[in-house]
Amino acid sequence: MANTWLPPAEYIATLPRATAYACLYFTDTQGRPFQLRATYETGLWQWPGGNMDPGETPWETAVRECREETGLVHEGEPRLLGTHFTSDRGDHWPANHIGFIFDGGELTDAQIAAVVLDPEEHSEYRLRTLAEWEREMPPGNFRRLAEIDRARRTGTTVYVEAAEEL
Repeated sequence: MANTWLPPAEYIATLPRATAYACLYFTDTQGRPFQLRATYETGLWQWPGGNMDPGETPWETAVRECREETGLVHEGEPRLLGTHFTSDRGDHWPANHIGFIFDGGELTDAQIAAVVLDPEEHSEYRLRTLAEWEREMPPGNFRRLAEIDRARRTGTTVYVEAAEEL
């Protein structure tokens, strides 16, 4: 079989589909992870973030989405804690989904008190210990949270792969 060169547009059409999201991982000064409850899926807790818009970098997406969803304006430097890959889930999400989770740092009590949620997307926020989050979240989602928290505490970067999540 001879190698046949394809023009870029034709070659790209042969590749798997993927979408990308980016978010910021925050804790309070006691190290408790900060998460938002999604309005569109019962029991789904997530970090401030969302899907990338055309022309955005992952970092720009994380900062923009955080501002839109919480009112918090993050001015820190990008530090990637981890990437997350979820396989194509058919009708639920018909493409691979790739995430970039950045370190948002520690929120002060004043910053937490100033959070204003977008009611179209999130109904509440909570700060809990990892043990408390484990009781509240599906195992795959909690595993991602625990891995990202570990990356933050150890100064490493993690890769989390999962297909069983919500």
